Amino acid sequence: MDIDDLRVYQLAMKLAEKVWEVVMKWNSFEKYSIGKQYAEAADSIGANISEGFGRFHFKDSKNFLYYSRGSLYETRTWTIKAHSRKLISDEVYKELIGDIQDLSVKLNNYINTIGKSSKNLE
Repeated sequence: MDIDDLRVYQLAMKLAEKVWEVVMKWNSFEKYSIGKQYAEAADSIGANISEGFGRFHFKDSKNFLYYSRGSLYETRTWTIKAHSRKLISDEVYKELIGDIQDLSVKLNNYINTIGKSSKNLE
C-alpha cells in the first residue's frame, strides 16, 4: 500500500487545502497572526500521518499519529477562533468542523489498527 491510498491521509490533505484557501483570503494582520498558526496546524496533520507511515516500527508510527491527532485538535481550535472572530462564515465553519469530526473518527480508527495483525482485524 502507498501513503496516497490511505483514506485518512487523503482527508487530511483535503482539509489542509481548504484551510489554506480560507486563510489566503484574509488581510495581512489576520493572515500572519491566526492564519499562519492555523495553516501550520492543518498541514501538520497530513505531514505526521505520512511520517508515521514511513516508520517501520509500530510504536514510532503510533507516536506520529498521536502528533497528527494533536494537530487535528489544534486545527479545530483555530477553526473555532476564526469563526468567533468572524473570519469565516457559518457555512464554512460547519463544513470545516464536519471535516474535522470525520477525520477524527478515521484517524482514531487508524491509530487503533497499528500494531495489530490483519488476522485480528477480521
